[in-house]
Amino acid sequence: MSVAVASSPVSGATQYEPLRVMVVDDSVVIRGLISRWIEAEPDLTVVASLRTGLDAVNQLERVRPDVAVLDIEMPELDGIAALPQLLAKKRDLIIIMASTLTRRNAEISLKALSLGAADYIPKPETTREQSAADIFRHDLLQKIRSLGARARRRASPGSVAAPAPVREIAPAPHATPAAQLVKRAFSHVSPRVLLIGSSTGGPQALMSLVATIGPVIDRFPVLITQHMPPTFTTILAEHLSRAAKRPVHEGVDGELIKSGQIYLAPGGRHMKVGRQGANPVITLEDGPPVNFCKPAVDPLFATATEFWQNATLAVVLTGMGSDGMRGGKDIVAAGGSVIAQDEATSVVWGMPGAAANAGICAAILPLDQIGPKLVRLFSGDRT
Repeated sequence: MSVAVASSPVSGATQYEPLRVMVVDDSVVIRGLISRWIEAEPDLTVVASLRTGLDAVNQLERVRPDVAVLDIEMPELDGIAALPQLLAKKRDLIIIMASTLTRRNAEISLKALSLGAADYIPKPETTREQSAADIFRHDLLQKIRSLGARARRRASPGSVAAPAPVREIAPAPHATPAAQLVKRAFSHVSPRVLLIGSSTGGPQALMSLVATIGPVIDRFPVLITQHMPPTFTTILAEHLSRAAKRPVHEGVDGELIKSGQIYLAPGGRHMKVGRQGANPVITLEDGPPVNFCKPAVDPLFATATEFWQNATLAVVLTGMGSDGMRGGKDIVAAGGSVIAQDEATSVVWGMPGAAANAGICAAILPLDQIGPKLVRLFSGDRT
């Protein structure tokens, strides 16, 4: 057994102390790599580096981490079996599942989200390729920081336990209070297409949303970009299809965009909107990441306006970063409309917060109000 545990935490922790991270992976190479990345950050620290899920369960109460990076495939007790045991011992523990890009692991990762994991991160097939390692490192550190906010707020003296949704560790500079955010009027024309962008917390939010917008899907095309790698998007499309009770599939380069269909950007490709005569078509691009993401939301939003112009309606759901904000500006410039998920129901209010603070949103709504609002807008309501 290979176990490395830091000294016991000092009581009276403050919000300025580094986030405490537990790394659990049976690969000594991956454990060492992730631990070195974390220790290089002044606001993060590794409190335990463990080989199995059983080690994690046994050491949890002693090392008291804020965040656990939990591998799926491990001896003795794998990640999906350790997950509920860890949360039973520490219900506010932020757990990020880590797995290789296989169909089985994609299924398990999505199942883990329904069991209480905060997020997942795909491990690159090899860390020897510098670009893959850099993206993995960037994504992992960003997820740890953003999702670790919940544990940090609860640990702060005098804080009140927050509900399940999580916010960024710190608000964007000069962020405007929600009540004072500028909202624009909706487009004066009825929308003819629905675009949706999401990231962290997106799979759960998407499944909830598509289940409520059947009348929209039946009459208009719906295009979705969720930050996800290949294989994971294939599984997500299957889950969304069951939730929507309507066809959902990964976009195919050159296919016509039709009503009654939901098109999901395939992992590893940017999904855009092109033109074939008088018809809109899916175009897939294998270009560099945008906003560190591939697929990214901005390319979809920006190109859709070239076809639907002021009849474009976009929704920015929970997610880290600001992807969707620039594309949202293009939509608004063309006369279309943008709706953002509100902070209280977002797992991370990064993407929707960026859109809201940019002043491009016609509405900022709780997740359960977005579906009914969309049905009304696509039925002709302009308010």
